[in-house]
Amino acid sequence: MEYNHIERRKPYYPIGDGLREHLRKYSRLDNIDISYEDLTNFSELIPITDKNDEPTLWYSAIYPQSELDYLLQELPKVYERLMSEGISIPHLRCESIDYCSFGNSKPFRIKIVNEINDNHDYMYIKEADASRIYGLELEEIFSPNKVSFFVSGNTLVEEHIVGIPFDDFFLRNRNKRIENRLRLAKEFVKFNERCFARLLGDMRAYNFVVQITQDFDNVQYRLRAIDFDQQSYEGRKNIYLPQYYKDNLPLVELGQELLSYETAHQYRLEERAAMNKRYQSHRNRTRSILLCMSHCPISTTERISSLGEDLARFHEDELFLKFDSMGQILKLHLEILLDIEIPSEPESHHLT
Repeated sequence: MEYNHIERRKPYYPIGDGLREHLRKYSRLDNIDISYEDLTNFSELIPITDKNDEPTLWYSAIYPQSELDYLLQELPKVYERLMSEGISIPHLRCESIDYCSFGNSKPFRIKIVNEINDNHDYMYIKEADASRIYGLELEEIFSPNKVSFFVSGNTLVEEHIVGIPFDDFFLRNRNKRIENRLRLAKEFVKFNERCFARLLGDMRAYNFVVQITQDFDNVQYRLRAIDFDQQSYEGRKNIYLPQYYKDNLPLVELGQELLSYETAHQYRLEERAAMNKRYQSHRNRTRSILLCMSHCPISTTERISSLGEDLARFHEDELFLKFDSMGQILKLHLEILLDIEIPSEPESHHLT
């Protein structure tokens, strides 16, 4: 079992003109009256504890009254833009604003409550980092999941992805026999393959969630990434394979117990075929985002060279050694792994 080192503080990469135009074309660009910087004007942070009174990574943000009045007025409008494209949703109010200083994105978590039924939801407001936006777009294209987000200036607004972080899920079920264990093992194989195909790194146990659905005769699972900061940044192939993180060892052991090599390989091929079909529905969008990545610095020269060397050995293709951007590496990696050809120019006859 190989474990990998992840750089905790990845540099911030600004949004270039090409990426901003891509976001405009695919309706990911908006204009709101509030920014990430507005939320940083808190006067105090109060630690938030869990149900066992243990500290979490979150803090409740306290604002001067003048700042708070403005935020309480504007944040429900931002939620409307995110979830209903600006169509008015009556009786919404902002109940809390939380801040997390951990990791790269330093997000604000906004709790929005519908006063009619007391139902609540969350959204996240972050500083817009190009790496994360590429990750979100590739999630939209190559995963079975849809994720709502938009960019306004240098502010990124994201929906809350519902689920139980795997580290928490494992602790809750540590002394229990998980229902439909085979389905969970199969889902990890497919999740592992998706992350590797689109080069999404740092999928440790707290960076993806378990979504549980009660079927008519059993329980079904889906694993979903919730952190996209490490999209095509690190320089080692295995960093893009969740199976190599010690946090995920329970899932690896579950797969080793329940799946033969042949069965696991079949699931990998099934997921590649599914990603191929998703690509066919988003050909121009894929070409556009990879073209942006090819001209946008989202990693270092050393990491690009190192990953190129790893993938050249893995695919037995020395073309990887000639690339000087993560976008070029990802394009060829996808073409080989999914047996597709991603055009360098848009296909005007194909709808996306």
